[in-house]
Amino acid sequence: MNQTNHTYSHSSHPTPHHEAETIDAVVSPVGPLKVLSKVEMAKLLDASQSGLYTLFRSCALAVLSSGNYMDDGKELLERYKNFSIQVLQEERGIKLDIKGAPASAFVDGKMIRGIAEHLFAVLRDVLYASAEMRDNPKFDLNTQEGTTDAVFHIMRNANALHSGVDPKLIVCWGGHSISREEYDYTKEVGYQLGLRELDICTGCGPGAMKGPMKGATIGHAKQRITGNRYLGVTEPGIIAAEAPNPIVNELVIMPDIEKRLEAFVRTGHGIIVFPGGAGTAEEILYLLGILLHPDNRDIPFPLIFTGPEHAAEYFERIHEFIGITLGEEAQQRYQIIVDDPVSVAREMREGVRHVREFRKHTDDAFYFNWQLKIHSDFQQPFIPTHENMRALELHKNQAPHELAANLRRVFSGIVAGNVKDEGIRAIEQHGLFEIHGDPAIMQPVDALLASFVAQHRMKLPGRAYKPCYRIV
Repeated sequence: MNQTNHTYSHSSHPTPHHEAETIDAVVSPVGPLKVLSKVEMAKLLDASQSGLYTLFRSCALAVLSSGNYMDDGKELLERYKNFSIQVLQEERGIKLDIKGAPASAFVDGKMIRGIAEHLFAVLRDVLYASAEMRDNPKFDLNTQEGTTDAVFHIMRNANALHSGVDPKLIVCWGGHSISREEYDYTKEVGYQLGLRELDICTGCGPGAMKGPMKGATIGHAKQRITGNRYLGVTEPGIIAAEAPNPIVNELVIMPDIEKRLEAFVRTGHGIIVFPGGAGTAEEILYLLGILLHPDNRDIPFPLIFTGPEHAAEYFERIHEFIGITLGEEAQQRYQIIVDDPVSVAREMREGVRHVREFRKHTDDAFYFNWQLKIHSDFQQPFIPTHENMRALELHKNQAPHELAANLRRVFSGIVAGNVKDEGIRAIEQHGLFEIHGDPAIMQPVDALLASFVAQHRMKLPGRAYKPCYRIV
């Protein structure tokens, strides 16, 4: 990739210690957006001036703030309130005119190359992909097939689907705010995966999303493996709290959390879950809900829960919760391996081998899991308003995969109330979310959330955790 060209104007006046140091810049594109037709440029410019601008601005700011460890979008936007970013159309293509960018995104007056790549991934996914999909009859997002096609299109447009490559992409989930011991453990697991020539996909942020990638870089280097993949998949509502870490060399921003989760399970060949909080519980429930669907019971999908010795209690509580709410069949879809990175990597490597054999036998693509049936309950975006949170169906008079879908929404709403700008503002305006349901379901939900608080897994960086919900 050619070196990016930039024009810069550093703020010459001193800034008070409480104000963020900023830089102005005009940035040329990197990657596929270097070559666009005039029609494509015009659509991109229109999208940048539409209602998408606020979304584009917040995602771009999060990428430029990578490493600053802001813990929510509201705080980030307030700190850099003068930040702006505009798409400039020129005969040779497009450029980004940036005002008030965080100075940490630059070194000696030049934007860090990885951050520049991530910035144009924002442009590609938030504006370009949206412009391509808008008013396109191919993408009927009210149907299962249309939604999956949209996920496929966005991933392919980001060059994140690699044909002709054996299955080896391992998705790693876990908390963005974990202890040092847990972070070091995720690095060791990533190292063991890297030694076995497996690539890493995460939610792209810090903590359990960065550690496996960092460890894998060493494993890959020792094996002299080139072309390593460190795929990060995020979505606009969460990107400020989980800004892309610098190891990510492929960044994809999906339109919402549901498409982000579908991208994980469609492109990954196995999933490892490290300790986390409400967001990790949401991911677990999403995947188990899919695997419990009758059409998916024979599809191999290796799933391992793991952490250091002191994290055993976390997985005990998760395992107990799954047994009470979803039943023994759900518990049989995963392994729990405590404090043994080598065994985790070996089991995952063997699981991926079964995935390859199954895909080859059924003539399914290695790079996209088309056979996996994902019900619309797991695809339609859940907007965590107070009304929607109160209306969730939380009872056992439904199939386990349907209950998993509703339980997932509970934790999705809690994540929104914790770190997403719109969720935080909704709590400030209307008070706590109220969650209703049968005692047989609500008691274990309450117990699990209480265990997260007791284990300090609901504490956000820089501030003590305050619940955004109450169980009714």
